[in-house]
Amino acid sequence: MNIRKTILYSGLGLASAAAIAIGGGFWVLHDAMPRLDGTVKLDRLTAEVQVHTDAHGIPAINAANRIDGVRAQGYVAARDRLFQMDLMRRKSAGRLAEIFGEMALDSDIKARTYGFHREVKTILAKLPPEHQHYLQSYADGVNSYIAESGKLPFEFKVLTYQPEPWTPEDSLLVVLGMCENLTAWSERGERMLSVMEKTLPEAAVRFLTPDTDFYTDRLLKQVESLRPAQAIPVEALATALADRPADNPALAQLVQQFDFMAGSNAWAVSGKKTGDGRAILANDMHLGISVPNTWYRIELNYGDTHAAGLTLPGTPLLIVGSNRHIAWGATNLSGDFLDLVRLDIDPANPDQYRVGDQWRRFEEYPETIAVKGGAVKQIVVKQTLWGPVANQPLLDQPVAIHWVALDADAFNLNLFDLEQGETLEQAVKIVNSTGGPQLNILLADDKGRIAWTLMGKIPKRFGNDGLVSRSWADGSVGWNGYVEPEKLPRVIDPAEGILASANDRRLGKNYPYVIGHQFGNGYRAYRITEQLRQMPQVDEMAMFDLQLDTESEFYNFYQRLALDTLTAEAVETQPDLAEARDYLLAWDGRADVGSLGFALLVEFRKQLVESVFAPFLTASRQADKNFNYAWTYIDTPLQALLTEKPLHALPDAAHYQDWNGFILGQLKQSIQRLQAQRPGVALSELNWGKLNRVKQSHPFSRALPILSDFLDMPGEALPGCAFCVRAAGPGFGASERLVVAPGHFEDAILHMPGGQSGQPLSPYYRDQQDYWLKGLPMPLAAGKSEHTLLLQPYGK
Repeated sequence: MNIRKTILYSGLGLASAAAIAIGGGFWVLHDAMPRLDGTVKLDRLTAEVQVHTDAHGIPAINAANRIDGVRAQGYVAARDRLFQMDLMRRKSAGRLAEIFGEMALDSDIKARTYGFHREVKTILAKLPPEHQHYLQSYADGVNSYIAESGKLPFEFKVLTYQPEPWTPEDSLLVVLGMCENLTAWSERGERMLSVMEKTLPEAAVRFLTPDTDFYTDRLLKQVESLRPAQAIPVEALATALADRPADNPALAQLVQQFDFMAGSNAWAVSGKKTGDGRAILANDMHLGISVPNTWYRIELNYGDTHAAGLTLPGTPLLIVGSNRHIAWGATNLSGDFLDLVRLDIDPANPDQYRVGDQWRRFEEYPETIAVKGGAVKQIVVKQTLWGPVANQPLLDQPVAIHWVALDADAFNLNLFDLEQGETLEQAVKIVNSTGGPQLNILLADDKGRIAWTLMGKIPKRFGNDGLVSRSWADGSVGWNGYVEPEKLPRVIDPAEGILASANDRRLGKNYPYVIGHQFGNGYRAYRITEQLRQMPQVDEMAMFDLQLDTESEFYNFYQRLALDTLTAEAVETQPDLAEARDYLLAWDGRADVGSLGFALLVEFRKQLVESVFAPFLTASRQADKNFNYAWTYIDTPLQALLTEKPLHALPDAAHYQDWNGFILGQLKQSIQRLQAQRPGVALSELNWGKLNRVKQSHPFSRALPILSDFLDMPGEALPGCAFCVRAAGPGFGASERLVVAPGHFEDAILHMPGGQSGQPLSPYYRDQQDYWLKGLPMPLAAGKSEHTLLLQPYGK
C-alpha cells in the first residue's frame, strides 16, 4: 500500500521524530509495549476467549463462537498493528495531511476525489446483517484495546495525536485501499494508450502493445489473444523516427520499467501428484516490503472451525490460509477494471456535461482537508453519472473515472464465508460471488482436489475494449453490469493435476469478456508449471523449495545477444571488453547472491528498453508532458527488433551505422552504469548480492537516518529477481510464503518478512526476518503457548 512513502513526503517533523533518538525515547517505546498475559474485560463478549501467543508472537484465538473470535481479532490486531491500521484508513479516507502536513496533500486530494469515505457508508448498509455484525464486533475489539490498555504505539506519541475510535466503515476503507493498490494502476495504461493512439500510426501502437509473450504463448499453445504479437511495422517506426525534432533533448523517464508489479505466485497440485493423495496449495504474494509487514498472522479456533493464515490488519478477513477442509491462495488478476470516460462539456456552461442529447449538471461535493501546521485546504469534487472527474485531464480534456472499486454494488465481504467452507464446489461458489479486489484464487481440498477461478466483479463492456478513453455520452460505449458469478472462468480437477497462476494471462480471445490487456510476463508461470510437471511426486518441502527458485531462463536471450555482440574483432580492438565477455560467460543461469554476470544482464536489458523505444515516442511526450511508455509485455517488441534488426528502424542512426554497433554501444553504457553503482569493484567480483539487497525501512528512519539500525530490518544480500519464481528486489518481494494441505497443518509452512509486532522493542518485531531472508520454513499454525491472555465479558 506504500503508506510509508506517503509518510516520507511529510518529513515527519524531524524535531518530533528526534524524541525517539534522545532522552525519553526508550521510555516512550517501553511504555507502548502491550501486555500478553493476564485478564482483560471486554464489552459485549458472550463467553471467555483465550488468546495464546507463541514464541513468534503469533496469536491463537480460542473462542466459543465466531462473533467473539472476531472481537478478539480486533483486540490483538490493535495490540500489534494499531498505527499501521490507522494509516491505512487515513490514506483511503484522504486524511493523512491531518498528521503529516502539506506534503501529504496530493495523496489526500486523490483519495477525496475517489470518495471512498462516502462510498463505505453505502457499502456497509448493503452488507448482510451477519457481515455488518462481524465488522462491528471487530471494531469493538479494536476500541476495547484503545480504551482499556492505555498502551498506544510510539508513533502516536511522536506525531502527537490520538487514534479515533475504529468503525466498521474503517475496515471497508482498508479493503478499498487494497483495491486501489492492486487495480488503480490501469488508469496509467489507458492514459498512455490514449496518447499513443493520437500521436502514432496504428501499426506502431499495436506492435508496441501486445498482450502476450514467448512464455505465455507456450503455456496457452493455440489460444489466440486479443492483441497478438505483430510483425515489425518498419515504415511506421521509420516515420516516427523521421518526425523527431532535430534538436530533440533527452527525455527523462519516457520509457519506464514495469518489471515489479503488485502480483504473486500461487499453484496447487492434486492428489495425483502426491504420495498419499493429499492436495497441496502454495502461495507467495508479491508486494512492497514494509516495516511492519503488510500481513498479520492468526490462528482461529471456534465451534468446529480451525483455521490459520493471514489477515490484512484492520479487517477480520482471512485473506489466504486454510481450515481443515479447504485451503486458498491468491494472485492479482492484473486486469483492467477502470475506464476514463471522456467528457463533452457544454461550451456555454462549463458546469454541465453531455449525456445523450441533454446537458447535465455536475454534482459537487465540497471537501475540507485539515492540514497539520498549515491552512485548511478546500476542494470541490465534481461527480458525473459515470464517476468522479479526475484531477488530471487527458489530452487537455476532462475525464471521469469509472471504476469497479467506486461502485458500492460491486463490493461485498462474502470472502468471510470461505473460512467455514467445507467443499471445493462450495468454495468456488463463495469466491465467484465475492466483490472486492479482482484476484485469481487457487483452491485445494481435503479430498485431494484442486481448482482455479476468479474473485471480484468483471465489467461487461460494449462498444469499446477499455484500452483508450472514449466518450460515453451517446450510449454506444459503456458497461452493461458485470459478468455473472456462474459465468466466471474456472478449472476444477485438471487431468494433469497441476494449476498455476503468476499474474499471467490465462484466457484468450475465446473468452467473451475483456478482462485486461497487461497481465504479467508468463515466465514465472511457465517455470512453475514445467518444474511441477517434472516432479514425479510432490510434498510440502518440494513446493516450498520451488517458491525459492532463482533460475531465470528469461535472461538467456540477453546473454546470447551480448555475447554475439562481443565478437573477436570487437574484443581485439577494445581489450576492456574481454572482461565483460568473461563476466557474462560466468553466469550460472540463476539470480543467487553469488551469481556473476547477472547484474550486467539486468542492467543491459534496462538500457536496451530505454534506448530502443524512446526515439519512437517523442511525439507522444510532446503531446503530453506526463507521458511515459510502460508495458508489461515490452520484451515482445524489444526482442523482435533486436532479432530482426531492421535498418530503417535503427533507433540512433546519428551515432551508429547498424544494429550491431548500436547494441554494442548499449552494452558499453550498461557496463559504465553498473561500475558507477559499485565504483572500485571489478566486474569479476561483482556478484548479484552486491546489488540486490534488502531495503525494508520503517518510515521514521527515512526521515531520521540515525534511527535506521534500530527501526529497520538489516540490509542484506537477497536472492531472486523480477523474472524469477523467487521474485525479489530492494523493497519488493514475497510478502509471505504459504504451503498447506487441508487437514495437514502439522506439515504446513508459513513465513513472512519482519515480524508480527509493530513495536520496535518487542521480541516479535524482526524475529521472522531470517526465516524469510534465508528461505527457512516456519509452521503455519501457532506453536506452543508462551503467553496467555484471557478476554472475559464484564460481570465475570
